Amino acid sequence: MAKGPLAGIQVLEVAGIGPGPFCGMMLADMGADVVRIDRADRVRGGDPAKPFPDVLARGRRSVGVDLKQAEGVETVLRLVEQADVLIEGFRPGVMERLGLGPDVCLARNPRLVFGRMTGWGQEGPMARMAGHDINYIALTGALAAIGRKGSRPTPPLNLVGDFGGGGMLLAFGIAAALVERATSGKGQVVDAAMVDGASTLMGFFSGMAKLGAFREDLGTNILDSGAHFYDTYETKDGKYVSIGSIEPQFYAELIEKLGLEGEALPRQNDMAAWPALKERFEAIFKTKTRDEWCAILDGSDVCFAPVLALSEVKDHPHIKARGTIVERHGLEQPAPAPRFSRTVPELDRPPAHAGQHTDEVLVGFGFSAAEIAKLREGKAVA
Repeated sequence: MAKGPLAGIQVLEVAGIGPGPFCGMMLADMGADVVRIDRADRVRGGDPAKPFPDVLARGRRSVGVDLKQAEGVETVLRLVEQADVLIEGFRPGVMERLGLGPDVCLARNPRLVFGRMTGWGQEGPMARMAGHDINYIALTGALAAIGRKGSRPTPPLNLVGDFGGGGMLLAFGIAAALVERATSGKGQVVDAAMVDGASTLMGFFSGMAKLGAFREDLGTNILDSGAHFYDTYETKDGKYVSIGSIEPQFYAELIEKLGLEGEALPRQNDMAAWPALKERFEAIFKTKTRDEWCAILDGSDVCFAPVLALSEVKDHPHIKARGTIVERHGLEQPAPAPRFSRTVPELDRPPAHAGQHTDEVLVGFGFSAAEIAKLREGKAVA
């Protein structure tokens, strides 16, 4: 029995890449029964005892379906009739051409929440153009704001567009639509576009710019590496630490910990002095190793943390104490987040191989053995 706040919610995920699977993972983490509809031609078998090593695919069952066949489309529509949510991440118009657009699906199930994940949105001059995270955040001002002075804008992996502005936005939209459905009894379409989500994430900086507190020159603001008290510093052993001493009381403690207390230093927010102070900080941090700085700064209010490589994260005492990284099904992976006091989520399903649960799912949705055999014979499912 699945646990978590979304236990009892049935989700269909039409397999895609990036933000769609991230949304599916979040819903599955929260206890929803997520069935991933994989393309039949991607079913290659696979040992169920050896999970597919893609954490984004965890928590699902997988059905292999040929959506180019009418019988395959009808199979999905029969699943839709019993589903609470469907999520897809194709370009606008693809689901409609497959015969699985929102009008068709909502006609079969008026309570369905139909989640759509795109880069540019369902309409607009760029709606049908290809794109990736870097393009979506470029159009919203996010990319132009990330980077050091004198450098080119730096892509922040694909965290801002794909995951923060895309998959997480869609998961939030679906949860909101499910809450509304409890009152209205009706489903609806959720149009989650990464360009919209990234723009929402930039709202704070848009407001700061209007207040004159954020400049468009790279590396000249408090949060973009312009300030000496909000940056990373290399240590004696070639590793790094992070400092975020924005508030005056935290900055005062940083000055004390660095051995600068009592010196006639420029004011903290004297921007003209930031470059010189940064050079001073760089020289000081290089006098000790990362571990030595941890011994000095851990437990303080300096706003400090070591900069850990991905392989180091699981061994940090705080991460271990909170169980932020767990091992399940032979895979080290992030634990579900956020956390709940009563409906505690569990990672009960490992990442599935494509088509691994086809028979199991179809039987659970009411397909007879004869119907499944016929679909297999016609290669509508795999």
